[in-house]
Amino acid sequence: MTRESARLSDLVSRRKFVAAAGSAGAAAVAGCSESGGSGDGDSADGGSGGEASSGDGSTATDSDGSESGGGGGMDTSVLTGDGSSTVFPITNTAASYWNSNPEAGDGDYWPSEWAEEYGTDMRLADYFASEYGYEATGERSSPPYRVSIALSHSGTGIEGVMEGRVDIGDASSSAASELGEDAEGLDGFVDHVVGVDGQPIVVSPEIADAGVEQITIDDLRGMYKGEITNWSEVGGPDKDILALGRAEGSGTDTAFRNNVYGDPDEPISPDQRFGQNQQLQQAVGQADNAIAYIALAFVEPDGNTPPIGLEIDGTVYEYGKNLGAQEYPLSRDLHAYTYEDTSRKEAAFINFCLSDFGQEIFVAGNNYFKLPADRLEAQREKVAASKYE
Repeated sequence: MTRESARLSDLVSRRKFVAAAGSAGAAAVAGCSESGGSGDGDSADGGSGGEASSGDGSTATDSDGSESGGGGGMDTSVLTGDGSSTVFPITNTAASYWNSNPEAGDGDYWPSEWAEEYGTDMRLADYFASEYGYEATGERSSPPYRVSIALSHSGTGIEGVMEGRVDIGDASSSAASELGEDAEGLDGFVDHVVGVDGQPIVVSPEIADAGVEQITIDDLRGMYKGEITNWSEVGGPDKDILALGRAEGSGTDTAFRNNVYGDPDEPISPDQRFGQNQQLQQAVGQADNAIAYIALAFVEPDGNTPPIGLEIDGTVYEYGKNLGAQEYPLSRDLHAYTYEDTSRKEAAFINFCLSDFGQEIFVAGNNYFKLPADRLEAQREKVAASKYE
């Protein structure tokens, strides 16, 4: 067994152990009641719930699909997520709206036109949670359960949900790309696609101002292999090229190598790597000779990260025009993974992200592409409230 397969086997084993220990612990304290959630939304460990947990932050489910434990009450412990800095703007924005639980008619967060479209006068989280059987609180900043989203990398989120440390693993590349097609435990992931990123290429403002409007994909490949080292080689100023990238293990980096070179493990040699899109965005703006691959949410056309076009097989793909085209190879799905089924609590929040409201505010609002109607219907079916009746 290789070191990698041994590590993945350990992850699966640990999750099964955590689940078993959680069930045993719940049985030991049967009859005791707990308050739901921490109330502050800052917990990273899932908080405490009012019913038996499977040990992974999800709720134990009976054969009829109903949730059990805690005297039949609903799981109101904190829903936790971790992972990709690319997906983070979507799920974290959704979490902030959910936790605020604004009243219908709040023009900033739950406008009347949206509430009317859903035919409700309930508060925001109250409405979407009630579809899954949760009782409305009727109070601002007091949703039926709270949501806490952490920020790291796709690999961390994928491993975190596999281990049972979090409920949802945010990832901007697939679990198979991160762990390997033959990884043990891969079939346990449930893939929820919440949006699409047309990964753009950005440069320092000085490079854009010098007239570099587009490069070819062969130019891009050469820059990250150290074969093209001066901007003058692609029609730009006589300046060394500073090729910046994301950290290995990030979904953005894995997707870039897979989409540009055809292999998620292709070795590239950026001059510097950064753990988060936010850090990469800042570094591009502080330099005067940089190029980077970044998520759409972090493009600033008139700021630190102006985008340039990428010519591929005679077609130029440009920000604001056709980065969402199926033919654009740097386009990628944005995932919110659950593991070994999807609990009622997880489903309610993911459905919130997949709602028309969520797609418009959390996905398009963060500069990503909403899912087309056919894909949206398929994703919603995975978490349909009818599955939890």
